[in-house]
Amino acid sequence: MKRWKRGKANVELRRIGPQFPSDSANRAEKLMAEKIKTGTIRIGWKLVQGLDGCGLNQKIQKKGRSFFYTVARPRTLWLLFLCLIAVVAGASAQTGSPVPTVETIVARMAQARAENEARLRPYIVTRDYKLFGKERDKTKSQVIADVIFLPPDLKNYAIQQANGLGLGERIVRRMLASEAEIARDYVSTDFSPSNYAFRFIRQEEVGGQRCYVLELLPLRNDKNLLRGNLWVDASTYLLRRAEGKPAKTPSWWVRDVRIALFYGEVGGMWLQTALEATATVRILGPYRMVSRDVKYKISELVAAR
Repeated sequence: MKRWKRGKANVELRRIGPQFPSDSANRAEKLMAEKIKTGTIRIGWKLVQGLDGCGLNQKIQKKGRSFFYTVARPRTLWLLFLCLIAVVAGASAQTGSPVPTVETIVARMAQARAENEARLRPYIVTRDYKLFGKERDKTKSQVIADVIFLPPDLKNYAIQQANGLGLGERIVRRMLASEAEIARDYVSTDFSPSNYAFRFIRQEEVGGQRCYVLELLPLRNDKNLLRGNLWVDASTYLLRRAEGKPAKTPSWWVRDVRIALFYGEVGGMWLQTALEATATVRILGPYRMVSRDVKYKISELVAAR
């Protein structure tokens, strides 16, 4: 009878691992059943099947690594990889649809320009001009001017105030006279395929708005055309910024001319609202002109021309 019990204990012990003395068989079996789960586990990149606790511990010790390194680390790396994919996908979703072709961008620019022209109303803008020399923070001249616009193509101006160097007022008068001349024949200078070839460069944010940056390639040498870059709003296809140098040097007296134009919304109209120009004047040195629109008076009435 005693031999039969010992044999039964041995049979039970062979099912779970090495043999134990008969008096501790039940206790060992219970302990092993609670703490050890026989099955399949991943160690490194391999699946190990049918290992009990002793076998798993020996396998880990043989690899010379901790339990976390061999079991938890691959899962952690996989979760990090999934998080990276989610971040990239979110960033991709924020960029919106794929970039249109240059032809599509230019065509939508023309449509947006036509819609904006239909919204134009007469206005008077008070503009502040400041001229700087070698000392970039010291104003050499300041000019206040009123610019009157009557749709679709009439502009006039009046100087209200001029202080400082007389060169500043002369430059402003020349700029305003050129602006009035361009307004009468704006088709010959606007950003269109009749005046420019365009090349897509990149996408970029301007004032928190995603823009398409196009390279401007003038089709002829004209002092009123720019060779540079154009920033087009990716949502509205209105202009945000234009920057470059004249396709033709405006005068022998100046060189290294750079012009930047800035656009914004005014009373439902999309207008040029600021300008920065730098140039080196022969004999006199470098100068910088900055203009900002200060105040608008918009009229609903169409005045007699």
